[in-house]
Amino acid sequence: MRLRSIILALAASMLSWAAEAQPIQGFYIDAGAGPRFPFPAKSTSLEPGVAGRFDIQQKLGYDSQLSLGYAPGNGWRFELEGTLGRGAIKTLNSPPLPGSSAGSVRNSGVMVNALFDLDVRSRYVYPYIGLGFGYQFTKLDGFTETRADKPGSFSASGSHGAPAAQAIAGLSFPIPNMPGLSLTVDYRIMDTLGGAKYSGMSSIGLPAGSAPVAGSIKLHNQFDQTTLFGVRYAFNTPPPAAAASTAEAAPRPAVQSYEVAFDPDKAALTGRARTIVRDAAMATSRPGMTRIAVTGNDAVGGDRQALSGRRANIVVAALMAEGVPRAVISVQGEADDQAPTGQARNRRVEIVTR
Repeated sequence: MRLRSIILALAASMLSWAAEAQPIQGFYIDAGAGPRFPFPAKSTSLEPGVAGRFDIQQKLGYDSQLSLGYAPGNGWRFELEGTLGRGAIKTLNSPPLPGSSAGSVRNSGVMVNALFDLDVRSRYVYPYIGLGFGYQFTKLDGFTETRADKPGSFSASGSHGAPAAQAIAGLSFPIPNMPGLSLTVDYRIMDTLGGAKYSGMSSIGLPAGSAPVAGSIKLHNQFDQTTLFGVRYAFNTPPPAAAASTAEAAPRPAVQSYEVAFDPDKAALTGRARTIVRDAAMATSRPGMTRIAVTGNDAVGGDRQALSGRRANIVVAALMAEGVPRAVISVQGEADDQAPTGQARNRRVEIVTR
């Protein structure tokens, strides 16, 4: 797949996911390193008297990157990235120019990346995709070529700069209890655009003892794929909110009051009174309920106050019969000297649940 097709596919993915972004916010730093899997470099030999195209095969190499980025908070991230990598030359794949080669290809440069974080509804992993553009220097270091059909050798070295583009797809894994710190792994394809010509000296096909003559080799592209394993730290990530205590999280129950009326000079519960006691007992099952106050009321006077106390105790017994623990019930009898004996306000027991 050509890099242009990959770039178009990533751009379409960014737009389709725009509403699902889960961004980092603020400045961050990112570093990573990993293996480089280079594609064979298309090359042309420009040695005196020799012309031919061939592929330069490279061994497994490495790439590394260090980035400083900023996330505005809408899913996008923008970063300035420095890169450094190396791949050793393995051999030539060149039927027109059979032989072998040695040396290395080194890359270094600066890229500007635009990335987009995707929210997949998981706090443990965040995918991201991105595109990058910049400038890369490709250094041919210690390149040596020998031919199977001719004596002598060709050597070349040098450095050449050219624009570059890359496509990025990766995953970040936030580290629990370490706000802002994440492990990352991403896959990148980079294409150093344009060709690069490297000068050298050749003795291939010359008589023994002859001085080498000037020659050159041209690389038409440098197309690499890399897997980078890294770590990222976002500076402005707030610490996780402290978990609220159970007492704070639970809503406070509303205070409810029930009045149990008694017949004049009686301490027995009526049918209506039993229904009210049952309702009050059911209210104690609400979350957070901790106290029940039972207060008997009657007029001032020894017998009257004693009656109010008996009535209160009867209500307490009825609540316990409905399953309310005695430990959460407080009981008392009160006297009201403002109302004559026998009025409804002096023939009641009040139940208050909290």
